[in-house]
Amino acid sequence: MATLPSVSYSITVRLELDGHGSAVGSLTNAVEHVGGVITALDVTSAGHERIRIDVTCAARDTDHAKAIVDALGAIEGVTVHKVSDRTFLMHLGGKIEIKSKVPLRNRDELSMAYTPGVARVSSAIAANPDDARRLTIKRNSVAVVTDGSAVLGLGNIGPEASMPVMEGKAALFKRFADIDAWPIALDTQDVDEIVRTVQVIAPGFGGINLEDISAPRCFEVEARLRELLDIPVFHDDQHGTAIVVLAALKNALRVVGKELGEVRVAMSGAGAAGTAILKLLMHAGAKDVIVCDVHGAVHRGRDNLDSNLEWIAANTNPAGYAGDLKGAVRGADVFIGVSAPDILDGDDVAEMNDDAIIFALANPDPEIDPDIAQLHAAVVATGRSDYPNQINNVLVFPGVFRGLLDAQSRTVNSDMMVAAADALAAVVTDDELGPHYIIPSVFHSGLSQHVAEAVRQVAVREGQAQV
Repeated sequence: MATLPSVSYSITVRLELDGHGSAVGSLTNAVEHVGGVITALDVTSAGHERIRIDVTCAARDTDHAKAIVDALGAIEGVTVHKVSDRTFLMHLGGKIEIKSKVPLRNRDELSMAYTPGVARVSSAIAANPDDARRLTIKRNSVAVVTDGSAVLGLGNIGPEASMPVMEGKAALFKRFADIDAWPIALDTQDVDEIVRTVQVIAPGFGGINLEDISAPRCFEVEARLRELLDIPVFHDDQHGTAIVVLAALKNALRVVGKELGEVRVAMSGAGAAGTAILKLLMHAGAKDVIVCDVHGAVHRGRDNLDSNLEWIAANTNPAGYAGDLKGAVRGADVFIGVSAPDILDGDDVAEMNDDAIIFALANPDPEIDPDIAQLHAAVVATGRSDYPNQINNVLVFPGVFRGLLDAQSRTVNSDMMVAAADALAAVVTDDELGPHYIIPSVFHSGLSQHVAEAVRQVAVREGQAQV
């Protein structure tokens, strides 16, 4: 599928050129000729004969950005002085920082914030450890923990390379829920070491957000930490994705007039995200689901199933279908993909039931070209930002953690996740709902607070809250 120019590949090119009237027009023509998009044009200095201009352009990728620079440099009379990648500039020095919440202007304030006054506060917490939530940053802090083994679409790139992503996650926590999140990249991919490390740092945090840890290790890490800790442990790649998918699917089913418990769902992908989506859909009422991986449908009679696939085989595919994905999709009402690009085509979607729903979430290249899917399906969602109905975890994880922290919850469970999905779905009103709007924008006013309140209420109702 064709990729459009994106601000994530945005460059600013500093040029010097002749000051005559047609010079600027030649820049625009050159960029447009190679498929770029000029988003800003600023004159930084001017003289009688020459002017200096900063041209900001959106490109498709790094090779396309280079082609844009070459096209500008090929214009007669133009000199390229400097090229800046705006995404790299944003990351210089990191994207987050620590700031003091209290003034330290004189000796009195210093003696209360630190020694000797701080000793009284520490003594109070030693006498009653629960006071740590009231008197320290624990109450509003989340650890974003990764081993760098499954970062975005980059794979196993290690702890250092994962840090820009973890910083970005922390920035999103702060922007959308005013939560102080701390990136923690571990230089180990051993399950025992990860579990033990998180266990010993947990006293400083009110919640743990596991991030970009590869399957199947992520399942064991999360399960063991939930047993060990008295604070919520949430693997966003699993549960954040699952919550947004459930919310979007509830609204897509509203669009086509179907019920979750009555539709047939074909899924592609049985990894961390796929398994979490499956379990949450079933907890919410889905009954007829077939899950496929690279070897075809998961069913009870299949050989060499690991523990995760054994659970899927035992709880899905009631008819025992043993064929491939294309056969599973035939006659289905819903397709959900969290797997690989270009594994379905328009003919496959045409063989689904009327008013089919397609969630092709492989990113950046979906399981089917969305433009082709829209020719046959009633509702199409992707993980991409350049199509309607983007399934994006940032819609939900800030609000989920805000609710958990506000309740001082000991855990996070499926009931809380379904409540979060219901709250997210309800943000889209009946007047707004349609095939191209089943999920709200992340910038929708009050979104995180709405999700947070739904999660908080469940935590209190189920006795998990400590407030």
